[in-house]
Amino acid sequence: MAYLKYLTYLLIIFLAVTGPQADAAISCGVVLTSLSPCIGYLQRGGAITPSCCAGAKSLNNAAKTTPDLQAACRCIQTLVPSVRANPSFVNSLPQKCGINIPYNYSPSLDCSK
Repeated sequence: MAYLKYLTYLLIIFLAVTGPQADAAISCGVVLTSLSPCIGYLQRGGAITPSCCAGAKSLNNAAKTTPDLQAACRCIQTLVPSVRANPSFVNSLPQKCGINIPYNYSPSLDCSK
């Protein structure tokens, strides 16, 4: 129950910080929902659950257009510090789930490119 309350709180923060993405089909709510099973791994490492990889793959498959990719990037830029995720775990997640992403997360990543 506390976990659901925590995720709801994060969703409200994301929506307030990022605002609506008029030109993108991917919203921060979609990013949060897709990656919520990964939060434990992103914070502490360890084993990655099948639901984490399924969510990450679903997000990767959904983000096909440039506006979608940019919107997802902006949401992840907000998500990582909000959940106190470890950047090295963030960057290892795609490979561990069999997802090819041509860039690594960093706080200075330019999502407009």
